[in-house]
Amino acid sequence: MHEFSIIESLISTAVGECRRRGFSKVEKIKILIGKASGVMPEALFFGFDVLKRDTIAGEASLVIEEVPVTGYCSNCSSSLITNEAFIFLCPFCSSTSLVINSGRELNIVEIEVI
Repeated sequence: MHEFSIIESLISTAVGECRRRGFSKVEKIKILIGKASGVMPEALFFGFDVLKRDTIAGEASLVIEEVPVTGYCSNCSSSLITNEAFIFLCPFCSSTSLVINSGRELNIVEIEVI
């Protein structure tokens, strides 16, 4: 389960930034996860609850915002947006000439500290 290593890195980054800026506690971490990132939010929540223990993020909450897959077809010039994790064919012309603009994200967007 690669989600544990993702959460370990996430907590390490949040705790490091919190300490580096002179704060003592992480209250909340908000992340963006693209639907096509291959990351399971449920596994992240589980890993977060396990790995945050005994850190200054021990009482922190994890907020996950999922980003849909967006892009366009270079064959028919149609734009697309979907909550499907994988898309291989243009839903309008069935071409494989898709250009994906978003949906692969895995970013920290906010760390709330005190």
